[in-house]
Amino acid sequence: MKKLLIAAAALCTTGQAGAQKTPADYVNPFIGTSNYGTTQPGPVVPQGMVSMSPFNTIPRPEHTVHTGGWCSTPYVWDNRWTIGFTNVNLSGVGCPDLGSLLLMPTTGALEVDFQKYASPLAEQTAKAGYYSAKIEAYDVLAEMTTTLRSSRSRYTFPAGESHILFNIGQGLTTESGGYARIVSDSEIEGFKIMGDFCYGVPQSVIPVYFVVRTNKPAESVQYWKKQPDFSQSAIKDWSSTSNKYKVYTRFKQPIAGDDIGVAFNYSTTAGEVIEVSVGVSYVSIENARENLDREQRGKNFDAIYADAVAAWNDVLGVVSLDGGTEDQKTQFYTALYHNWVHPFVLQDANGDYPEMESGRIRRMPEWTNRLTMFSGWDVYRLTPFMGAFFFPQRQNDMAISMMQMYREAGNLPKFEIAGKEFMVMEGDAALPYMTACWFLGLTKGIDTETLYQAMLKNATAPAAENRIRGDQSFYTENHYIPLRSKYDNSVSQAIEYYVADWSLGQMARALGRTADYEMLNARAMGYRTYFDKNYGLLRPVLPDGTFMPGFDPREGENFKPVNGFHEGSSWNYSFDIPYDIPGLIKLYGSPRRFVDSLSACFDRGYFDMGNEPDMGYPYYFSYVKGSEWKTQYYVNQCLERYFGNRPGGLPGNDDAGTMSAWQNLSMMGIYPACPAKAEYVITTPTFDRVTIRLDPKYYTQKELVIEAVNRTPENIYIEKIELGGKPFRGYFISHKALTDAGRLTIYCTDKPRR
Repeated sequence: MKKLLIAAAALCTTGQAGAQKTPADYVNPFIGTSNYGTTQPGPVVPQGMVSMSPFNTIPRPEHTVHTGGWCSTPYVWDNRWTIGFTNVNLSGVGCPDLGSLLLMPTTGALEVDFQKYASPLAEQTAKAGYYSAKIEAYDVLAEMTTTLRSSRSRYTFPAGESHILFNIGQGLTTESGGYARIVSDSEIEGFKIMGDFCYGVPQSVIPVYFVVRTNKPAESVQYWKKQPDFSQSAIKDWSSTSNKYKVYTRFKQPIAGDDIGVAFNYSTTAGEVIEVSVGVSYVSIENARENLDREQRGKNFDAIYADAVAAWNDVLGVVSLDGGTEDQKTQFYTALYHNWVHPFVLQDANGDYPEMESGRIRRMPEWTNRLTMFSGWDVYRLTPFMGAFFFPQRQNDMAISMMQMYREAGNLPKFEIAGKEFMVMEGDAALPYMTACWFLGLTKGIDTETLYQAMLKNATAPAAENRIRGDQSFYTENHYIPLRSKYDNSVSQAIEYYVADWSLGQMARALGRTADYEMLNARAMGYRTYFDKNYGLLRPVLPDGTFMPGFDPREGENFKPVNGFHEGSSWNYSFDIPYDIPGLIKLYGSPRRFVDSLSACFDRGYFDMGNEPDMGYPYYFSYVKGSEWKTQYYVNQCLERYFGNRPGGLPGNDDAGTMSAWQNLSMMGIYPACPAKAEYVITTPTFDRVTIRLDPKYYTQKELVIEAVNRTPENIYIEKIELGGKPFRGYFISHKALTDAGRLTIYCTDKPRR
């Protein structure tokens, strides 16, 4: 049955057989909803503040996925029971937050306990901008679509007593608290407190404001609230609702609490349709109402859905694909779709947005975007390069937004959501990210000196002025970070600083700041301190400069505790020196030993495609002459093994689009192996032809064409390469050379060139 539903979902996302498909028709939002991909199947528009998703990661006997320990998504394909449909979400992340403001249609006697009103989902359909499902317990068809800052749901009820529940208390966030006010028999307003993403900065709290409006006045509108448990208190005998959900049948003044909600109650006829609109804001209730009014006034459900599809075709339509299979086209367009979910707009329709950290209200100029969701450690490696090809203006907008964050809070961000810093993962991701944007020409409107000084502050300022790095005195003096306690992340932290400092050093060099370049480059070479020639791997080092005793290169596999590394073993980090692979090869003693060790990582099963530190490994073979074929082999193997047109079609957390970006770029046949370096490794493309319409504000050529000649499932190796119709030697090409030429032709063969 599950296989039939997957096939049906794929058919729904790709349109009728024989019909002319648009890019949006190829999108399958179910890809990534299993295997810890943590993407959402519900509707969203490009960069949408609002997105909807079924919420089914609730503990139930029938559920075995994402309901016990680790859970960072409201939805997984594997679970059936839902408690409603969220209105704000994060996509592909590894920690829980948002996933809240739940709408749920029910029938029969009013029940507000989510464990009791939960229902199985059936007949799920997901398309770009649309989701529907049958709420099986109540025989209700639920359909939903979105605008940039609002949602529209359509519920088809049977005859009888019916309800639309708006659950404020439940959600994915680890924060609590909310407020609601009944405005009329068809409208409520309020807010919910969210935040504390990844439990690193508990004071980073995000209020999300809402207005909910139905198109049919309810016969009654009632609050509910979960009452405290008084069983152990002195007043235990004085409450009839202790630890129970209480429905307020007469109380109509505003209500507040941790576990609250509002019920719209109706008597419906068979087939009656009731629509619900939700407007959201990170600024105020008034702005949530204005967002709703501006974006939905005069539009019915079908018109809003049509607008969403048009928006998706607009952004996905910059690229056309020839050749390949229908499944491969679905994978490519869905991966690009995932890269348009984040970052999302933070400013309201009137331009208001909350200032970084302080929350003070500022206003963006008209027709400009303040973007949010800088998932730093996840996105710095690939997103700027995706932006250079597919969304240069949006990427430029994000760079401008990050400079605004710097001016507002004093540092470039590390991991920002909705104007709050959450300090997730290691390193200083803004430096390679912004340096890449600068080298790619995606910092228009930003003063170069101001940008440089902002990054230099992150890299060198003392702890009192440097929230991102804090006290780095040992690192700046010794160029490594020692292991000081069991299971610390010292090596991982140092590697991320090396990448950041090397990246900024390249900008310093380009600007003629020789002293800064030499200082930053010297830091970046500190990775040599960790290299143990006996293992041919990086090994934690103690404060006295000696190696940590008891080293186990495989310690940390499957996310188990590990000394010196984060979310991986030494194998997953030891080749992660993308800025100095030639130097790393020298440490190995010979190119052959380097290639043999890197091959062993794949062949012995140590490679982890599902996480960032080693996802560039397949491309590092190309740094050794005669081993480029191994890049072509392993990239093809990874695409076939870890990605697919199925719910489990991503290798793990999509990380705000990063795994999808790896898939996009690898299928195109070019990959930026070194962050902040505007250069690509060339590998074998998946398609006969990829044509990208280039933005004339950033490029002189109208399009970039990457074509593969004689590409078959067997012909996975490169025979020869042409650039602009002329022979091209080597497997590395600069961004400028590629886009200036406008055409890269790769001839394929079944025989590797050794």
